[in-house]
Amino acid sequence: MNRHSLILAFFSLLLLQNRPCQAQAPTAEQTSTYPQNLTSVQLRDTILEAIDDVVAEGIRREQMPGCVVTIGRADGIILQKAFGNSSLQPVKAPMTVDTVFDLASLTKPIATATSIMLLIQRGDLHLDDRVSEIIPEFAANAKADVTIQHLLTHVSGLIPDNALKDYEDGPEKAFERIHELALLSPAGTEFRYSDVGFLVLGEVIQRKTGQSVHEFSQQHIFAPLQMKETGYLPPEDLRLRAAVTEKREDRWMQGEVHDPRAYLLQGVAGHAGLFSTADDLSRYARMLLNGGELDGVRILNADTITLMTSGVDVGNGMRSPGWDVRSGYSSNRGDLMSAQAFGHGGFTGTAIWVDPGLDLFVIFLSNRVHPDGSGSVNPLAGRIGTIAAAAVIAADHAVTP
Repeated sequence: MNRHSLILAFFSLLLLQNRPCQAQAPTAEQTSTYPQNLTSVQLRDTILEAIDDVVAEGIRREQMPGCVVTIGRADGIILQKAFGNSSLQPVKAPMTVDTVFDLASLTKPIATATSIMLLIQRGDLHLDDRVSEIIPEFAANAKADVTIQHLLTHVSGLIPDNALKDYEDGPEKAFERIHELALLSPAGTEFRYSDVGFLVLGEVIQRKTGQSVHEFSQQHIFAPLQMKETGYLPPEDLRLRAAVTEKREDRWMQGEVHDPRAYLLQGVAGHAGLFSTADDLSRYARMLLNGGELDGVRILNADTITLMTSGVDVGNGMRSPGWDVRSGYSSNRGDLMSAQAFGHGGFTGTAIWVDPGLDLFVIFLSNRVHPDGSGSVNPLAGRIGTIAAAAVIAADHAVTP
């Protein structure tokens, strides 16, 4: 049996496995569909049938209150659907496809790494530049040899997160304390996922451009791509549409960053703080699948895309500058994506995977931390990625002579 026949058989099995669940339908749902030349209504409906059962079961098991799933290709969205609720407390509200989400660590690739890549593309920065050449204070405690690439691929040797109390005196003091940190291992020798590393990358952007990662990414990425509902510090109209996360000081967080360090940094940080919608993230994903350009606007050139998304062995799997490729953090990836796929997850229950080999993107947005932080969605997001990949492989095979 050839690979395509195996895929077809696997996809049929997925449908059979999901059908017996007959889980109770989510309390609220909204579907938005987009006809595409390269995909069929049948493809969309087949994916939807399989995903409906998977998501309904996740909601029934309280893995999340709700989510928005978006699947598409370079030319547009195949499927977009909202499931469940955007809040259960203080009041129940339905999830909609235009719900605004706290992206958590999706901030790392979408805002910070993409901004760094733009600086590299402009010739203002190089992957092998030492961070201490840009931030001299960072050289303290034997960190002089840490490079931009070390930070982007989480092999800098920095601690994952330093103490919250280090941030309580404001951004200036917080970065002074980060500069004083010692490495846990020599630079380039050990993979250790680090929020601190991306905080430093945000500071690199500030030092090189005079703009915060918030200002730079807004001007050079989100505004040109017409991502009008993406950015740090969302305005009131977007905050009111945001999925609720957890309580902080007896107040439910809605449209305010969930990450405690980003919160103490006044909402703007290199590792977390970005908010967006499924539609806006689809525009970003389509830009990547179209070689760095969308609707006549070029953000990245082909060489920069290749540099940003090509995996390197980091000792705990494969990472690229800013992205996961295949590592211990890839349970939200899906099993059938090609070797070219890259993506990332976020603590609040978010994930994005882009696969140039299949011309496919899968976006999963949830507020799994609501109401009490106990939700868990990575395996569920991975199943959705597997269903989407199986469906497009089967569909492409069906139309190939």
